[in-house]
Amino acid sequence: MLVAGFPAGSFQTNCYVVAPAEGEECVIIDPGQDAVEGLDEIVREYRLKPVAVLLTHGHIDHMWSVVPVCGARDVPAWIHPEDRELLSDPGKGLSLQAGQMLFGGLEFTEPDDVRELSDGAVLKLAGMEITVDHAPGHTGGSVTFRVPEIMFSGDLLFAGSIGRTDLPGGDHETILRSLATVCLPLPDETTVLPGHGPQTTIGRERATNPYLRGLLDQQAPGGDAPPAGPTRGL
Repeated sequence: MLVAGFPAGSFQTNCYVVAPAEGEECVIIDPGQDAVEGLDEIVREYRLKPVAVLLTHGHIDHMWSVVPVCGARDVPAWIHPEDRELLSDPGKGLSLQAGQMLFGGLEFTEPDDVRELSDGAVLKLAGMEITVDHAPGHTGGSVTFRVPEIMFSGDLLFAGSIGRTDLPGGDHETILRSLATVCLPLPDETTVLPGHGPQTTIGRERATNPYLRGLLDQQAPGGDAPPAGPTRGL
């Protein structure tokens, strides 16, 4: 399997391209700010044909370039229905003050073709089977995508941290439940490709991430609860 990626824009959101091999069809995950040029370079270098854009959630740093990317390639965008409204109104996902405009009044719209994700769905795209796991807590519509031995975690799980929960749609107890049901059951050797920062593995996070360790401790008699409060992400 071919996985290529780069941190896009001022938010340094990891944008990924996934394909069975060079010269094949591919999917694009989370085209953030100024992602078009980097995506074009990867597509040319590996002779790929994009067939879909997948969004782990609707925050602007993960979907900034979804319209130009989908429009240029004539491909659909996939997003969970609970985050779909953020495509055309990303300000709803931020704690804006009354009357405050997003980036000086910059306007966003949906791509022409938007398709909705559901929990447990298996997307058959680009010759691959991609499993969708609804993982709310960072946003109501956050999801992860899994292919064999790899999880694209969005802003659910990072190396050493988890997604913040203090923005609209976020909830700390909910993200802890998502971590417990989506991440902890995976094998230790599963590679985690997060929305920000370096890659990691489930085994490494199970052993060292204070939030996953806290969940495991909580399951033990007399164990301590995981840490509270926002951490990473937009």
